[in-house]
Amino acid sequence: MNAARKKLPKKVAAIERCGHAIFADDTLPEEFRAHFDTDRIPVVAIRHVHVWDVQVDDEREILDHERTTIPDEEIWEVSLRARDGSTYEVSAALLLPSPA
Repeated sequence: MNAARKKLPKKVAAIERCGHAIFADDTLPEEFRAHFDTDRIPVVAIRHVHVWDVQVDDEREILDHERTTIPDEEIWEVSLRARDGSTYEVSAALLLPSPA
């Protein structure tokens, strides 16, 4: 088991154990959610993504706003299987484990 798996958040671990997920709310557009079952969406894989601190220089010199810093972020992506067999990656923050 790698270090990222040892730090699997409880909610993500519950999705992994269940093997199926549901959408937590209506945040994602209905057109997207329509690709999936409403009660049990098969989970294909779970991936840990670390977004490193990013600094962006703005070419337009706006006083005191030339640089934007985006802090580090830990993201858990869940690959879901749609009804047609295709897979989509969705942030684990938008999912819950499927009820049994």
